[in-house]
Amino acid sequence: MTRIGFVGLGRMGAAMAPRLLGPGRTLTVWNRSAARAAPLVAAGASLAETPAALAAQAAVIVVVSRDDAAALGIYEGPSGLFSAGIAGRLIIEMGTLRPATLKRLAAGAQQRGAALVDAPVSGTVGPAREGKLLAMAGGSAEEIERARPVLELMCRRVVHAGPVGSGALLKLVVNLPLAVYWQALAEALALGRSGGLDYRLMLDVLQDSSAALAVLGLKRPAILGEPGAVAFDLAAMQKDLAYMLEAGSAAGVPMGATSAAFGTYAAASAAGLGAEDSVAVIRFLAEKLTREQGP
Repeated sequence: MTRIGFVGLGRMGAAMAPRLLGPGRTLTVWNRSAARAAPLVAAGASLAETPAALAAQAAVIVVVSRDDAAALGIYEGPSGLFSAGIAGRLIIEMGTLRPATLKRLAAGAQQRGAALVDAPVSGTVGPAREGKLLAMAGGSAEEIERARPVLELMCRRVVHAGPVGSGALLKLVVNLPLAVYWQALAEALALGRSGGLDYRLMLDVLQDSSAALAVLGLKRPAILGEPGAVAFDLAAMQKDLAYMLEAGSAAGVPMGATSAAFGTYAAASAAGLGAEDSVAVIRFLAEKLTREQGP
C-alpha cells in the first residue's frame, strides 16, 4: 500500500489530487482552507489537521505551493512538515519556486533524514484533470525514480532536469517565452487598433498564421474578455516573471523583454486583474496603448 500525502488544494492541486486516489493507495490531504478538501474526503481521502499530521500518515508527500512564502509556511512554519518526524519520507514539491528556496528546503529535508525533489509542471487545469501534465524534475536520479510512480499518475512525461532546483529553473525557461509572447501580442493588437482593425479579425488571422502559438486558439475567448474558467491567473505569471528576473540577474543574463513584460503584468495586477486569466494582460496593455495613442 502506497501512503500518499497531498498538501495544497488550490486551482491546480484540486485538479491533480484526485488522480492519486485508487487501489493500492491511501491519500491524506491538507489545505489551509479545509472546505476545499471536502470533495476528496467524500471520494475516500483522509483530512489531516496540519502538514505535520499529514507527514505522520504518508510515505510520499506531494506539495503544490503557491509561492515561496506559502512554501516556507508549509515546511518551516508551526506544525509544518519539518516539525514532524519525516525520516525516510520523499517530498515532491510541484509548485514553481525560486531554485534557491528549493535548495534550502531540500537541505532541511535531508537534515531530517528525508528527501525532496522539485517537479513543477507545464499545463493547466484541464491537462491536470486528465493526468497529462509535463513534469520538470530536479533531484538525484535515484530520488527521481522513486518519485516517478507517483508523478506518472498526474503527468504524461517526467523530465529529469538535473539536481534540486533544476526543475524550477527549467519551468521558468518554459514560461518565459509565453509571458513575453502575450506582451508582444498586446503590442501588435494595439498597433492594429490604432488603424481601426477589429480585435476578432486580428486574432483570427494571427491564429491562422505562423505567428500563432498552439495555445492561442484555446486562449482566444479569454483574450476577448469572454467569461470562462481561469486556468493560470495573472498574479501567478507575475510571480514567475519576478523569479525569472532574479535568476537572470544572478546569472548575468540580460533580460530586457522579460523586464518589459514584468512591468506590464505588475501594472495589470495593480489595476485589479491579478485573479483573472494571465492573458487578461493582453487587453489591458492593448487598450492602454490605444488610449495613449489617442484619436
